[in-house]
Amino acid sequence: MRCEKCDAPLEAKLSGCPKCGAPVPQNIEGFDTTMEFQKALRAIVVQYGPGAVVNPARFIGLLNDYVPDYDKERRLLINMYQMGVFKMLISEPNREIAVMKIKRYMTADLYLAEYAAEFVTACFTYLMGWVYESPLKVVADEKPETEKKPQPKKPSFIIEDMSFTPMAALKYRLSGNITIPEGYTRIDAFCFDKFSSLRTIRLPNTLMMIGEYAFSSCKRLRGLELPEGLRVIKAGAFSQCTNLVVVKIPDGVIEIEDSTFSFCTSLATLIVPDSVSSIGAEAFSGCEALRKLYLPESVKFIDTNAFSYCPNLVIHCPENSYVHKYCLVNGIPHQIAAQAEE
Repeated sequence: MRCEKCDAPLEAKLSGCPKCGAPVPQNIEGFDTTMEFQKALRAIVVQYGPGAVVNPARFIGLLNDYVPDYDKERRLLINMYQMGVFKMLISEPNREIAVMKIKRYMTADLYLAEYAAEFVTACFTYLMGWVYESPLKVVADEKPETEKKPQPKKPSFIIEDMSFTPMAALKYRLSGNITIPEGYTRIDAFCFDKFSSLRTIRLPNTLMMIGEYAFSSCKRLRGLELPEGLRVIKAGAFSQCTNLVVVKIPDGVIEIEDSTFSFCTSLATLIVPDSVSSIGAEAFSGCEALRKLYLPESVKFIDTNAFSYCPNLVIHCPENSYVHKYCLVNGIPHQIAAQAEE
């Protein structure tokens, strides 16, 4: 690794370049894309000047352009920027105090997890050209390049590739009631998209993943039971299922992705399990009938427009949780609940 400013060779254990004092990029535990974000942020400053990062609309637009992938991490940075974290950082002349303030603000006031707050801190300080060594920094292996062996990226869990494909679903195009046999671990993207006759579907207990827009625009689908082993529900999976009234998300699903239940106009009540930590953009947008949504303390990130066009929504959440703070900041009606009602 070499310094981006003076091209001097760097050791991964260093926090600053010994030649010019520039910060050394670092990955944070749980965020193996931190260095990529740090370099993108510095590139924005170099190309467009410091003024670009203090203009919210321009900064967010440039960040979307420079890092189009990694939606969750990008949304986290944007959300913290909009919550005033970056402004707080640059308004304090003492760098050590500035870092201490923003970390305390994110964890104590915004209820952000420590590793997420470290990711934001590492990115914003690098953007400013400040040397900051995170206590959650991941130190790379110091062995010579010739001794290193490429390591495959480990997923958080393994989903074996036994897919129910759109081709397999084609024969059910006009069916009202469908049963998918046991053994399938995933339903591919757009598998049952626009199956207008589908009213009920029985999913296998072996199912672990539902792909993007797998059941979108299934207008007659009223309810379904998701298997306990399900771990991933991809973006838009049930979007525009306008007759969907009942769905139970199993414990083990870790994220409600973008547009998952958007425009499910008949959905009235939903309990989100304790395993969920993130709710994406427009996840429940347009759910006009949604009145009660139970969100647990485990939720640490919600996109700003996750509940747009939900006129009747009341969110039930634990007191002083991230969700509680989110509701207060965004003016969303809410009630304090110790835990989700069964």
